[in-house]
Amino acid sequence: MRTELVSEPGVVSRPNEDFASVALPASGRGGVLIALDGVTPPDGPTGCLHSVPWFTARLGGALTELAVSLMDVPLAEVLSRAIARTADSHGEGCDLSHPRTPQATVVMARWSPERVEYLVLSDSALLVEAPDGTVTAVVDDRLSRLPRTSLATDALIDANLRNKEGGFFTAAADPSVAGRAVTGVLPRSAVRTLVALTDGATRWVEKFHAGGWGDCFTFVRKEGAQALVDRVRELERADAEARTYLRRSKTHDDATVVYADL
Repeated sequence: MRTELVSEPGVVSRPNEDFASVALPASGRGGVLIALDGVTPPDGPTGCLHSVPWFTARLGGALTELAVSLMDVPLAEVLSRAIARTADSHGEGCDLSHPRTPQATVVMARWSPERVEYLVLSDSALLVEAPDGTVTAVVDDRLSRLPRTSLATDALIDANLRNKEGGFFTAAADPSVAGRAVTGVLPRSAVRTLVALTDGATRWVEKFHAGGWGDCFTFVRKEGAQALVDRVRELERADAEARTYLRRSKTHDDATVVYADL
């Protein structure tokens, strides 16, 4: 089994808000991969004493432990329990009802000899390669389908869209959001390889249009996860205008790629 994991901050002077892990249970009969993209809040209060990296580290750690130790519990329930555990760790002084409380996008996959489960929440992606080489992208496209006018200001997003019906959902402090995730189960025989990408890496496809999802998968398989991140950085530097994509005006974004040959 080949696994590869690369995660880089968008700017070296700022902490990486992504989280990634690959876990192989001691039984040797399966595994778990996880990629979280911490949501950088706009300037202003968040109602919380903690940083986004603090949140993603705790949520990611809880997800990894629960997904491995509770192999019979569906991934949506694993996410719900992990969110609840992380919310409890905030303690007093944090207003978890604030729309900008620390939060993250989520990609999870778990495999056993019989099946492969997946979960995607918000705008990261999971690429699934079948034995015949066909690549399918599992995405939660609710954010990308919103009219740009509805994303005009942070206040509009907070009031009408963030973790609200008709908007988009992220893992924050409400365990019920796990029920909004894109989930599925495939026969183990139908999956050869998995690749999880946070949106800093999916820019290769979604912002710079360097190729489709199948091309992106082939690039990672042939050149490696680090090469994809390096290429995104080159494209970002060449994009001197730093055009806004889905209201993301950052020239560089944290980028994470997790590759697993099953």
